[in-house]
Amino acid sequence: MKNLCQDRLAKQISGGQIPLANQPGERYDMASGRMNDHFEAHQRVVRSSIEQLSGVATKVGQALVEVLERGGKVLAFGNGGSATQASHLAGELVGRYLRTRRPLPAIALSADAGIVTCIGNDFGYGALYERQVEAFAGPGDLALGLTTSGTSENVVRGLAAAKRRGAVTVALTGETGLVGADADHVVRVPSTVTAHIQEVHLMLLHVWCDAVDAAFP
Repeated sequence: MKNLCQDRLAKQISGGQIPLANQPGERYDMASGRMNDHFEAHQRVVRSSIEQLSGVATKVGQALVEVLERGGKVLAFGNGGSATQASHLAGELVGRYLRTRRPLPAIALSADAGIVTCIGNDFGYGALYERQVEAFAGPGDLALGLTTSGTSENVVRGLAAAKRRGAVTVALTGETGLVGADADHVVRVPSTVTAHIQEVHLMLLHVWCDAVDAAFP
């Protein structure tokens, strides 16, 4: 059976049904330089981020630890890939990052399908995070909004609502910054490429989780 499958695969390749690597028009062209280009561009953004963001990143880490030490909670939110990163942060805080320590309160506001669809249906998608922040946030909490463009309406409105509620506000954006609202800490990744912005956002989340690990038993 194995030899028969191999024979069929060889015929498909020779007949052009499966493209060979490194052929014109082939789909699997990692060796053509795409991987190198992406990784090198990523490294340039990372180097620029180290130079430009170390100060604000340190302040956010300190603010996060202080909020959690006082018994406050973290509310994280974004759209698409940024929504998954908000969930990732909540998972690291409630669960664990690199070591087991006590669980810490964090909520990803995109995670509850009932709440998301209710608000989206009844109030509109732009109100998605604003309304949840109004329900859950208070003085002593921290709201972290992720928007690579800096213009996502629901994230902007969510951060504005958090500020009204007296929470510490953190915006993770690209180089444009936050448009249409203000935050206590705006972390502007020096790039306009969504993929590279998200990659650095994830690295920053891990840096902050490392600070939390160091601060809590």
